[in-house]
Amino acid sequence: MAEVILENICKTYGNSFRAIDRLNLSIEDGEFLILVGPSGCGKSTALRMIAGLEDITSGSLCIGGIDVVDMPPKDRDIAMVFQSYALYPHMTVFENIAFSMRLAGKPKAERKKRVDEIAKTLQLTSLLDSKPANLSGGQRQRVAMGRAM
Repeated sequence: MAEVILENICKTYGNSFRAIDRLNLSIEDGEFLILVGPSGCGKSTALRMIAGLEDITSGSLCIGGIDVVDMPPKDRDIAMVFQSYALYPHMTVFENIAFSMRLAGKPKAERKKRVDEIAKTLQLTSLLDSKPANLSGGQRQRVAMGRAM
């Protein structure tokens, strides 16, 4: 992980609607952050701008000390978990969590070690051999978070 700093971030749609107005936020390396607010207040827009899925109208966004305003999403190393999580139903919890690591060509031993760490953190260790259909909604959500981690 890396420090994320948003300075005077603005997002304007069209010529008039300002969805985000001078957002300033500093997220320390390793820190967990929860954005809470009413519908339409800009939570998702802010997250989409950090991930690079939404253009920033003005302001500065630095990840790990690097200005990423013009960096493509694929180069930002950012993962997002949405309310409607998509797990692969034919894969186990272990396979779902390890999926992106496998695509990235990580060695099998490294994948196992990392999945075991994530499973312990999210209290999923006893479920690693289970398929998503056999999990509760909360367990599925934790698996989706594990994939993002």
